[in-house]
Amino acid sequence: MQNIVPMTRPILELRPGQHLTLTPQLQQSIRLLQLSTLDLEAEISQVLADNPLLEREDDTPAAEAQAESERESSVQDDEPAAERETPVDEMPGSGGVYSDEDFGPPETARPDTLREHLLGQLMLTRAAPRDVVLAALLIDELDENGYLGSPLEEILGWLPADTEPDIDELRAALSLLQSFDPVGIGGRDMAECLLLQLRNPDLTRLPEAADPAVLACARQICAQHLPLLATGNAARLCAAVGCDEATFRAAHSLILRLEPRPGRAWTVPAADYAVPDVIVRKTRRGWQVTLNSAAVPRLQINGLYAQMLGNQKESAHAGLQSQLQQAKWMIRNVEQRFDTILRVAQAIVERQTAFFSQGPSAMRPLILKDIAGELGLHESTISRATTQKYMLTPFGTLELKRFFGAGVSTDGGDATSATAVQTFIRQMVAEENRAKPLSDSQIMQKLADQGIVIARRTVAKYREALRIAPATLRKAQASAR
Repeated sequence: MQNIVPMTRPILELRPGQHLTLTPQLQQSIRLLQLSTLDLEAEISQVLADNPLLEREDDTPAAEAQAESERESSVQDDEPAAERETPVDEMPGSGGVYSDEDFGPPETARPDTLREHLLGQLMLTRAAPRDVVLAALLIDELDENGYLGSPLEEILGWLPADTEPDIDELRAALSLLQSFDPVGIGGRDMAECLLLQLRNPDLTRLPEAADPAVLACARQICAQHLPLLATGNAARLCAAVGCDEATFRAAHSLILRLEPRPGRAWTVPAADYAVPDVIVRKTRRGWQVTLNSAAVPRLQINGLYAQMLGNQKESAHAGLQSQLQQAKWMIRNVEQRFDTILRVAQAIVERQTAFFSQGPSAMRPLILKDIAGELGLHESTISRATTQKYMLTPFGTLELKRFFGAGVSTDGGDATSATAVQTFIRQMVAEENRAKPLSDSQIMQKLADQGIVIARRTVAKYREALRIAPATLRKAQASAR
């Protein structure tokens, strides 16, 4: 693949009329980086259907003839057709070869995504073009739960100084986004997400919300006392909010009816397998990262149309000239997408070398900012390049996001990653006496013996993230067997 200019931060153009817009090619570049391999395949298939100037390299007559020749040669030589890739050196459990056939083409595209659902509503609004562009930028910053993870002040800092809007314009764009379906979308945390739902006029159709005192109590709990609500201490909550127990119970029931993750309805369960975007191999020179050829579309300009356009005046085929330019953008942006993913993956491998040699317990702390600073990219670009992008490793196919996590201090003054601590916890539970399972306090002490000092509640949080039941429930399950 040719060298591509690294993906940069979004560039906004201020055109006559004070309409803030993203160039079409930049919009496409951002969108393609955000897509998963399955979604990218669907996007490309749609573009191929709409644009005759763009085609796959393997769809050309020459490519088909070459493929037929290879098939005939394969039959004559009685050799497996899959043996086209270099054998993997020292890859545990690899089975030998990684070829295009090992990771077949994506079978189906995802249904309507949260982003598409929101953009569809945005296009139906009568908002000013400038507000539409800003709201679209905010939509791209939403996580899978529908939360806006980046502060508005940080988003403001991404924009060029000579064209950036002020913070009030961003707040107005966020307010527009938060008016969309699903209710609660665009919240910056769970409290705001729930409060947006509690302010929804349609909520009054619920019996609990019909009582103003109950509604006010629910809003106060969500705004100020969510951590206390999680403890289940009704008496303390009633005292903190200043309500009686009956009102609190009704408010609690109302809160339980809310959706803490409004983007959940658009989250498709992970497939039993994921097509890796990159493959990590052990070589004599260390760990090598390469793109998975099965995941990289090979696109080109249709030679016949290009020759025809070259022999005619531009005005004679203005429509085709436009499609030619769009085809070039698509090819360039697809190449740039995979170049960015490869660069990010290489940076991850360089920082997580111990993981590839020793396994998850050796995972080091790593945050998006580390990779962003090293590559000269923005954290949002790193986030897009690691979400729903997968790496084939000696320990399975992992989402690139898995390699990021905050550090946990150790007695030695070093730090280990939360992933490594979770691995230790999983191992301890797997090896425990089923009749006397380890409590969170005992796990905390065992971790401390290894130099990892964390609170018991942190152990509980990691255990729950691993979907490991509490000790009492594990003991009951063991007794029932």
